[in-house]
Amino acid sequence: MTDTDPILVLLTAASGEEAARLAEMLVGAQLAACVQIMPAMESVYRWQGAIERQSEVLLIAKTIRSRFDELEREVRALHSYEVPEIVALQITDGSAPYLEWLVDSISKTNQSVE
Repeated sequence: MTDTDPILVLLTAASGEEAARLAEMLVGAQLAACVQIMPAMESVYRWQGAIERQSEVLLIAKTIRSRFDELEREVRALHSYEVPEIVALQITDGSAPYLEWLVDSISKTNQSVE
């Protein structure tokens, strides 16, 4: 494993507005090459001894291993949840041109916005 290995980061948000803010921040800060927002998801989980049910929004961020710590720190700073879901999954294989774009989108500094 290397620092430039691509990963997917799964995040949840309480609303579409919060998800959009997080996605814009992650892409704008080059902490993710792309963030997909999947609306209208229901989560069932245990929190502080009770079973909770809540509507949430799922975000899927594409990034690289070396950016995960900063991504987590920035998401935790902006997130409305006390304990936000921030889970990374290794990408074991993928289209070479897409993965090159992903790494280039995050690795280059001072990129202009098109």
